Amino acid sequence: MTREYIDFVNAHQDEDTARLLLSAGRYPHIDMPLAVQQIEGRRTAREKWPSLLPCDNYLYPPRMNREQASSEVTALYKATIAGCTERVADLTGGMGIDSIAFARMGAHVDYIERDQALVTLMEHNCHALGIDNIHCHCADSLEWLATHEPYDLLYIDPARRSASGHKVAAFEDCTPDILTHLTLLHACGRQLIIKASPMIDLTTAMRQLGDVDEVHIVALHGECKEVLFLCNGHMEEATIHCVNLTASPVQPAFTYLTGEESTATATYSDAASHYLYDPHAALRKGGCFRLLSQRYGMPLLSPNSHLYTSPTLLHDFPGRVFEVLQTVALNRKAVREVLPDGKAHVVTRNYPVAAAELQKQLGLKEGGDLFVIATTVGTRRTGFLCRQI
Repeated sequence: MTREYIDFVNAHQDEDTARLLLSAGRYPHIDMPLAVQQIEGRRTAREKWPSLLPCDNYLYPPRMNREQASSEVTALYKATIAGCTERVADLTGGMGIDSIAFARMGAHVDYIERDQALVTLMEHNCHALGIDNIHCHCADSLEWLATHEPYDLLYIDPARRSASGHKVAAFEDCTPDILTHLTLLHACGRQLIIKASPMIDLTTAMRQLGDVDEVHIVALHGECKEVLFLCNGHMEEATIHCVNLTASPVQPAFTYLTGEESTATATYSDAASHYLYDPHAALRKGGCFRLLSQRYGMPLLSPNSHLYTSPTLLHDFPGRVFEVLQTVALNRKAVREVLPDGKAHVVTRNYPVAAAELQKQLGLKEGGDLFVIATTVGTRRTGFLCRQI
């Protein structure tokens, strides 16, 4: 990372990287593939890791490792829920964003990674960022644990791709398969945090792990990004935390015990009132729909619509709130009459057609300030023209 190299990346960071690769012959002193890797990494960092951008000397890993890495926001969330921990082992180091978050919270972190190239990058980046409480090791993390003193916290994010490169979700399909090493993990860590796919089946995963104290379902930018299992073996019933990290103002997590949803009593309405409420992505993953109805005193439009309604505005609902402007038939003619510019956002809940397909069927383009929400009210398929509050 010479000054010449850094200056080149800075000067070309907004250019077409495909063209840069084709023009590599014009810059014989520049490792062009590596330069493009840094340029693309910086572009990702603008949204995913903004605190890294001021560090010119930071080296970004290859694309696959960047895609698999936590965002800065979710990494900080993990470090926060871990609490005050003195010694942490990051057993699946990767790009190291989680290790950096734990270190910035004051922990002494052992970053453990089998890929020597990633370890070398992490050592360089810790020096570039001025972080001296992360120690990098190229090792098999499970073998490492067997020969070291127990940690306050073990963090593991198993690789969620099969040998053929396809995405997987179940623990037994990931690498390493943590289910076969649970005894070792519990023996070597006072607390264990497991990061899982947002597609994982919660009930199955909790049964497999056996001693889950907390589950954190984390949404970011309207998308469920990760599910975290905290295992201490101290609680008889797990607590579920559904959090939306991009809410403005930031809302506290919606928290409940695993058995509460099955005993909750929901109410239902056969018509939409003045406002519709759409739970955020983490709540939808958690599936606590009857409990939401009970706690907020709002009826669902149908058992499977997952939309709530009320005649008065509730400001603290954990999700999007819409004002219903009118009911609209879900055909092109009716929609064109209320949307002459042909623009709207389309949302489907308990509707037989996906949002993108319905948008195409209605002849709508994405954009504008209005929403067409297609759902089922009682047993009737219904459309609403709405404005988000």
